[in-house]
Amino acid sequence: MTARGQSVRFAGISRSFGPVRALLTTDLEVSAGEFLTLLGPSGSGKTTLLNIAAGYLEPDTGRVLIGGRDVTDLPPRRRNIGMVFQNYALFPHLSVWENVAYGLRARGVPSAELERRTGAALELVQLAGYGGRAIRQLSGGQQQRVALARALVIEPDVLLMDEPLGALDRQLRQQVQLEIRRLHHAHGRTTIYVTHDQEEALVMSDRIAIMREGRIAQVGGGEELYLRPRRAFVAGFLGESNLLRGTVTATRDGRAVIAVPGLDRPIEGIAADGLAVGGTAAALVRPECVRLTHAPGASLTGQLVERVYLGELVALRLRLPNGLIILCRCLARDGVRGGDMWGVAWEPGDVRILPDDAPPEASTKIVGQ
Repeated sequence: MTARGQSVRFAGISRSFGPVRALLTTDLEVSAGEFLTLLGPSGSGKTTLLNIAAGYLEPDTGRVLIGGRDVTDLPPRRRNIGMVFQNYALFPHLSVWENVAYGLRARGVPSAELERRTGAALELVQLAGYGGRAIRQLSGGQQQRVALARALVIEPDVLLMDEPLGALDRQLRQQVQLEIRRLHHAHGRTTIYVTHDQEEALVMSDRIAIMREGRIAQVGGGEELYLRPRRAFVAGFLGESNLLRGTVTATRDGRAVIAVPGLDRPIEGIAADGLAVGGTAAALVRPECVRLTHAPGASLTGQLVERVYLGELVALRLRLPNGLIILCRCLARDGVRGGDMWGVAWEPGDVRILPDDAPPEASTKIVGQ
């Protein structure tokens, strides 16, 4: 199989379904060989964008380019894309071998080449020797790998995957996430992956495009999005977050201060773009940056209302006097019990002050619950 895929460019793409604007004007570039994930809640436009890339939907405006070639008006069969669907769409009456070889037969590939490429694809997904089995004889994870092999065997320029792990249980999903990442490193295909699961996105992606209400909110690597989100929605959607909402009282030298209703002291942190004195903002403090202390005179105190044991770590929820909930994730320790009062602290350098565009429930989200 060839080593790399082709670049993909969405230029001014939009799409409506009647009065519903599913995708607002969107520009996005995916580099050759990159694994990019479209991440967002239901209805954010990610599957619409994927289907436009595949040719299953026509955009209302804009162009799609693959490897610099305009494919907007081409049908799916002429775009040289591989597609892995959520339900895998395998043929139950065909064997594993015939399922994988199907696309090659449809393209009229000579028998010797078909044999070679089908065998190589099964070996790539670690299913060599499974060719004679019926689909019903395979586990969910094995069926997912057959679907991958069928998409890869045609040597597509771009591999598109639409929430392919949704039907798997959590443990198997985690295993297959790593398997897909391994396969990507092996085949080097440009991959666009759709999911609403942030863990999947972080595990597998080179970059993540977080989508909301038909727009791309921010694009970047997982670490960049987690540590340096530009807006409160991104911070609240990717990872656990404490988002303390208030009014900007000062900005200077890349820092900002906000006053939060019910707190005696303002919160200072690193300022994101788009803040203005008097405007609303949210202070982002990740749970792992929150420290608990019994030191007297702590500026914030909270009552421990929930303790969830996670093995090496514990997830804690503390209620401040004004009713705000603070999330803390720290090493498991003795003596931290429900009902205890604790001082709550963090370093200003661990706080980011962001324009507030997130729903209120984002401030109390715990991943995995």
